[in-house]
Amino acid sequence: MIIFMCETELFKNIIAVSNRHLTKRPFLEQVEIICQHKPKAIILREKDLPEEEYVVLAKNVISICKKYNVDCILHNYVNAAKQLGCKSIHLPLSVMRQRKNELYSFSQIGTSVHTVQEAKEAQSLGATYLAAGHIYATDCKKDLQPRGLGFLENVCKSVSIPVFAIGGIKIKKEQLNEVMLCGAKGSCIMSEIMRL
Repeated sequence: MIIFMCETELFKNIIAVSNRHLTKRPFLEQVEIICQHKPKAIILREKDLPEEEYVVLAKNVISICKKYNVDCILHNYVNAAKQLGCKSIHLPLSVMRQRKNELYSFSQIGTSVHTVQEAKEAQSLGATYLAAGHIYATDCKKDLQPRGLGFLENVCKSVSIPVFAIGGIKIKKEQLNEVMLCGAKGSCIMSEIMRL
């Protein structure tokens, strides 16, 4: 089975993951450029920011996302997301375990997984989507071998919620086709999307 996509369809299958240290433009300008491409969502993953600073940044990013009708997924800070009325959150699996009883107010809950067992656990904890990786070689994890497409396919088969490939993903149809043929709903992209 071959999946054909035009450029707009391509971005509809991408969750952009932010990293303000990778962009050469002012960060909010970069967010606006990303939103103009209409990705499925943006995860605001600025994990080095203290929560107070994250809230200030998140307000601006949520505003830009609303302008382009792009879903903004906040990262890690459960209280900040609640404070801002954001219904989408992406948590490390360890945080999800600790705060599972506080997640009822979120309609979209994501986490990153690195084993089939973690994928099953995340689903049982209430995750509504997963980022599984890393699939391809990436500068973000230079010392670790990629888990590959076989791993991705096993994760996709082990759960009933959407799985997005992450790690070394480029914005190109061929690679997105590869991961979708494994059962993934799309890809999470950070490095390349922060340099659009």
